Amino acid sequence: MQSFSQPEGVLKVPEILNCLRNLGQQMDSEIAAATGIPLADVRRRLLELSTKGGIMTCRATRFIDGQKIEGMLCRAIGPASSLNPVRAAKPKKNCRG
Repeated sequence: MQSFSQPEGVLKVPEILNCLRNLGQQMDSEIAAATGIPLADVRRRLLELSTKGGIMTCRATRFIDGQKIEGMLCRAIGPASSLNPVRAAKPKKNCRG
């Protein structure tokens, strides 16, 4: 039986979205490191996801140990991750009792 795999360089959207949902807001370079996908491919997929409304992105500059690092800061749109649960609103009490 022959198994088929995706050609090298083909990106899996679920990997990137799962990374953002599990880890929260991340820089493009952090996503590439976490998923093992080349940075150029991650950036290309992030732009596609952004235009489809799956994620929010903005250009960001960070200074780490005096080194300037520029990239794309990304956040998944949709349900919050388990690391950052959203508090449920408390039910309102009935005015009569």
